[in-house]
Amino acid sequence: MSASSSSSKNLMTHEEANGSVTVLRGVEDKYGGVVTEISHPMDPSTFSALLQTSLCNWTLQGKKGVWIKLPRHLIGLAETAVKEGFWFHHAEKDYLMLVYWIPKENNTLPFNASHRVSIAAFVINHKKEVLVVQEKTGRTKGKGIWKFPTGVVNEGEYIHDGSVREVKEETGVDTEFVQVLAFRQTHKTFFEKSNLFFVCMLKPISFEINAQESEIEAAQWMPWEEYTKQPFIQNHELLRYMTDICSAKTNGDYEGFTTIPVSEHDQQGNLYFNSRDLLHPRH
Repeated sequence: MSASSSSSKNLMTHEEANGSVTVLRGVEDKYGGVVTEISHPMDPSTFSALLQTSLCNWTLQGKKGVWIKLPRHLIGLAETAVKEGFWFHHAEKDYLMLVYWIPKENNTLPFNASHRVSIAAFVINHKKEVLVVQEKTGRTKGKGIWKFPTGVVNEGEYIHDGSVREVKEETGVDTEFVQVLAFRQTHKTFFEKSNLFFVCMLKPISFEINAQESEIEAAQWMPWEEYTKQPFIQNHELLRYMTDICSAKTNGDYEGFTTIPVSEHDQQGNLYFNSRDLLHPRH
């Protein structure tokens, strides 16, 4: 069940003769639940009474999950909701989302977002030189190690767009996305969240380097063979696989995943797939 997939159908709101609301306003979602957003300040005792009455009403209606969105300026009401059985689901910079499960059977509500998405950019020019950087922060700081530009894909950003942006930010080089060559999944990497790490190949469309002062110590075009012979690369299992894959791709012995825009119902997205073998199957 997703709190963002709510319909516009308003749930019934009961009112006393004096006009005071005794049941929280909410909207039904697509999975038999309720989403309500608190927009006005209220006393904790009043909020507690509203929650109790609302939960009784939603139980009679056969509702399942109840989502309460608290804006930042009303965060003080979170303690009251927790005392009534709600728990934290996720938080963003301007709100906190709490949730409650009504049925006696097992809770089927989805967990909070579990993965972060990051990329490494393999950018190679016509001279077989690869674009590499030395970072001012992180595990490789001050070790003289040359590595691919890397970074985290932003919220609402596609993987291929994120790879182009990261290269531009770190090196000043303009690129064109070619393919996703491989990806790795790891767990408990960032505040207990999992990570999907995509190795992307990009084609340079400019060559002048202007390294990002805040994060990058140095950047350069390095001969591919020189890059692969670094002890750090040779002794790192993931990086060895990455160099093997990148070498195979440049030699024409490997095919990654290109991207095409696709739509489903009211959602837009991108499909990454092996277009060579799909459109030109080998016999």
